[in-house]
Amino acid sequence: MVRRHHALLIPLMALGTPALAEAATGLAARPIAPADTIAAMLAAAYRTGDDATIKAVVGVAKATFPDDIAEIDRLSAGNAAVLASSRRDEQLAEQARIAAATFFEIWKGELEAGASRSTGSSKVFGFYASAKLSRDGLRWRQTFAGRIDYQRTDGETTTDRMLFAYQPNYKWNDDLYSYGLVQYERDRSLGYANRETIGAGLGITAYKSTAGTLNLEGGPAVRETDFIGQAARTTLAARASLAARFSLSPTLSFSQDASVFLESGDTTATSTTAIDTRLIGRLKARLSYNVQYEQDNLGSRNSLDTIGRATLVYSF
Repeated sequence: MVRRHHALLIPLMALGTPALAEAATGLAARPIAPADTIAAMLAAAYRTGDDATIKAVVGVAKATFPDDIAEIDRLSAGNAAVLASSRRDEQLAEQARIAAATFFEIWKGELEAGASRSTGSSKVFGFYASAKLSRDGLRWRQTFAGRIDYQRTDGETTTDRMLFAYQPNYKWNDDLYSYGLVQYERDRSLGYANRETIGAGLGITAYKSTAGTLNLEGGPAVRETDFIGQAARTTLAARASLAARFSLSPTLSFSQDASVFLESGDTTATSTTAIDTRLIGRLKARLSYNVQYEQDNLGSRNSLDTIGRATLVYSF
């Protein structure tokens, strides 16, 4: 053993003191981790179930202990198999819960409301309320939506808008679905007293991640519109829409809903952009901006109507 040490030291000594210092520093800079330390670190990461955390911890482990990469890969594979099995069990349990639910169960939704009032040179009173309900089954997803927007200024009604819609979706797989649409609208500020729409088409989840989703839809529709001061008209239209939901932070989220109907001699479109911030529990504050466009409008009215509002939202 003494001779072996001498054989290692003689060449280093021949190179001089700086070489000895550099060699000693290199040996000391490489950490040596017990196998149970690496195993505990990886197990803790996989227990979180968060893919980003797992990737980060595995990367740090390999960069810190390069001599143990093979062992890190072996431990990671075992933990990944356990996590995949746990996720499958959770998915099967959730599917069984949904399959056993009655029609009146597993509904989710939100209620939104806001009001304004001013006095003085102008007297203004405004009220806005909306509700959304959705039931996501194994094959069918159903959505109900309603909205009322009313405002009077100096004794005259300046906004009288209403919308009710029902949309059933049949899910072919996780990303593709067929939809139906039944919708009723009234918007006197844009020149029509009533409008009924029946449509169908295909939808696709174009983007999906832990941060959010983007859904796109398109298909034909039949619309009957009762314009103020004009005869009712029934037309065939092409419909396209998008719905985006993204989480910006644990307490902040962004949403965008837009749709357009293309008819012979007419185009109508609507868009709502919103930012939600969580207040207390299920209560949120929402800042939104809505745009309504009606190409075939009475000459005395504007084709474009916009409104920004601040409201409170309760989710359940």
